[in-house]
Amino acid sequence: MLERAGADTFEYDLHGGHGPVTMQWHFFEQSRLPVAVQTWELAPGGSEGRHAHSGDGELEELYLVLDGTGRMHVGDAVYDVDRGDSVLARPGAEHDLLNTGDGPLRILMIWGPPGHADFSDFGSAQAARAAKASTVSGRGLP
Repeated sequence: MLERAGADTFEYDLHGGHGPVTMQWHFFEQSRLPVAVQTWELAPGGSEGRHAHSGDGELEELYLVLDGTGRMHVGDAVYDVDRGDSVLARPGAEHDLLNTGDGPLRILMIWGPPGHADFSDFGSAQAARAAKASTVSGRGLP
């Protein structure tokens, strides 16, 4: 299956943020993965709105910056984010995303209910574990 960039985009107001977010929900009602995969575009000054997902609507969200700059609040932490940075918002953590740049902030968003999958048999999982261990021990790249 192929889905083209920009296919079936829509504008959506999120959690009382500033300005609508332009979204594309990739393979909506087609993918059997237990997560939503979306691309978001926020205009300069646009924001998602501070919110949390807990209780019956518990979600974990992963934000990956594709282009632009922003500021992400997660709990008491504040992160200035740039292309390639990613932020994880755990269930129940209040969070918000703000476009701090002069151009669009493009995000790859992956969200769904928390759970666990065992990928340990895959070579890339083993390499990721080794890279993390190397970084933690000070031998790898920061």
